[in-house]
Amino acid sequence: MSNIHLSIAMCDYDHTRDLLSGRVRVEGIDITHLQLAIQEIFYRFSNAFEWDVSEMSLGKYCSHVAAGDPPMVAIPVFPCRMFRQSSIYVHRDSPIRTAADLAGKKVGVPEWSQSATIYVRGWLVNNVGIPLNSITWFQAGGDQSGRKEMGKVQAPPGVTVVPIVDRSMNDMLIDGTLDAMINAQPPKLFLDGDPRIRRLYSDYRKAEEIYFEETGIFPIMHTVVIRRAIFERHPWVAMNLLKAFEIAKNNSVARAVDMSVPGFPVPWQRNHTEEVSAKLFGKGNYWPYGIEPNRRTLETFLLYCEQQGVTSRRLSVEELFPREVQSEYRV
Repeated sequence: MSNIHLSIAMCDYDHTRDLLSGRVRVEGIDITHLQLAIQEIFYRFSNAFEWDVSEMSLGKYCSHVAAGDPPMVAIPVFPCRMFRQSSIYVHRDSPIRTAADLAGKKVGVPEWSQSATIYVRGWLVNNVGIPLNSITWFQAGGDQSGRKEMGKVQAPPGVTVVPIVDRSMNDMLIDGTLDAMINAQPPKLFLDGDPRIRRLYSDYRKAEEIYFEETGIFPIMHTVVIRRAIFERHPWVAMNLLKAFEIAKNNSVARAVDMSVPGFPVPWQRNHTEEVSAKLFGKGNYWPYGIEPNRRTLETFLLYCEQQGVTSRRLSVEELFPREVQSEYRV
């Protein structure tokens, strides 16, 4: 039997590169890799499903599942994970110094269903103690005007989300229309060194470590989805892809701890990897895929989604993934 062919759109991660380059073979599948910017991947796949397998915002995927009969199915591969206390920006002259100061303020987000903003809002509500309706929310593009919500969401009653189509959050933060903005992508002005924008937490690692200590959550931003038509025709592709992504990730971790040659241009890379691994994963699998090692993070995220109207109801973890990848064989 000849292999089937699948097109896959993903960012260029070291921990997926061996699969996407062909170094790690997926049993029964030939791959064409489309390496695109993440915003383009999300937009084009959500808008027209232009390829077979795609990196996907976890928040947007959950909104599709809750809406019923989603046109894609996910596998528990999580290529992008990041803490997001680092993703809150304010004006240089703002009196806002901590997250608690955001109560009663005007805060921008690029999309209500962006995973980064879901985690930040969940943290504000459940850890900082700020009610969701105590903030006036604005939805707009970060650096460009005209960005629209791609998820199937409905903000909870009493929560105000104002769509802005003719201005960017950058502009509104500079002129004082916004008190703060939350975005996975740092503002271009900030990256360019404009002194008028600063992170809310300059020592964001400390804030993010406190969040982890309080919750045990290492946030999942993205998952991998398969067009439903492909999955229903070839249900075996889900587990075969999951296995191959796991091998590619393990290869990447091996490069990170290789003491013979530096796989990454980072001094003391092995020491750093082992230190972070012990703190975040204990004796478990580094950067784990699969359901059970990530159940706590996924359940917390699904709580956040329900609280914020990203999903119309509380989803279960099992609803996110097909039966084929919910368990694995043991010898």
